Amino acid sequence: MRLGTSLFRSYEDPSSWAQDMRRLGFRASVCPIKGDADDETVAAYRKEAERHDVRIGEVGAWSNPISPDDSVRKAAIEHCIGQLALAERVGALCCVNIAGSRGAQWDGPHPDNFSDATFALIVDTVREIIDAVKPKNTFYTLETMPWVFPDSADSYLKLIRAIDRKAFAVHLDPVNMISSPRVFYRNGEMIRDFFAKLGPYIKNCHAKDIALAGRLTVHLDEVIPGRGALDYRTFLIELNKLDPDIPLIIEHLSKEEEYMQAAGYIRQTAESLSISL
Repeated sequence: MRLGTSLFRSYEDPSSWAQDMRRLGFRASVCPIKGDADDETVAAYRKEAERHDVRIGEVGAWSNPISPDDSVRKAAIEHCIGQLALAERVGALCCVNIAGSRGAQWDGPHPDNFSDATFALIVDTVREIIDAVKPKNTFYTLETMPWVFPDSADSYLKLIRAIDRKAFAVHLDPVNMISSPRVFYRNGEMIRDFFAKLGPYIKNCHAKDIALAGRLTVHLDEVIPGRGALDYRTFLIELNKLDPDIPLIIEHLSKEEEYMQAAGYIRQTAESLSISL
């Protein structure tokens, strides 16, 4: 697999981005440009990625394409279409979004998020996005989330079958599926089950960690990898069975030093398992 990073600063040119990734030992990255980039810029970043052996793991399409507000929903779908097209142009492994939410908060909970109607809306929306682009080399994916589909291996597999598009694949964030103490303490089992059911569909993964606080009711907090209880040994063992170029992208940190701290923990764990990153 390839250990990668989200961006902790902006880049003015492709060379400085690719050199930064290599300097820090990352062999994968999120896409450093936006969907409105011209063909020359896209080609330049793609060339530098290939020259420095840095894989662009994902193009983010963060938006709410199932919003109950029609104007928000339409704008989000257009954004997703543009970002999926960028993923195809720049040679990214996937374009990723969450399914969205039926509430005002684009990435938040809502009573209707797990309804049959919302499931059907997600299916129709993903089909619309994929059919508008018809990608041949990249994939559209939905990041696993705790309060909307897909929230488990089984719900993801159900979506794959319902959407029925070769260009729909899987983006795994195991932390986002830990929503109870039971799963928290048995997250290794959850990870193994996810890979057993969806391994061939996984195109990209996120790396973070999670901690359980000892106060009522239940408080689960995202933390830097190594400071929580995510079973990274199981996570890395299962990832290592897949494509050797699959990215594991560290995210949600603010400074280079924090990314390097997280990378150090993941690299140390991988080394103990004789796994190459």
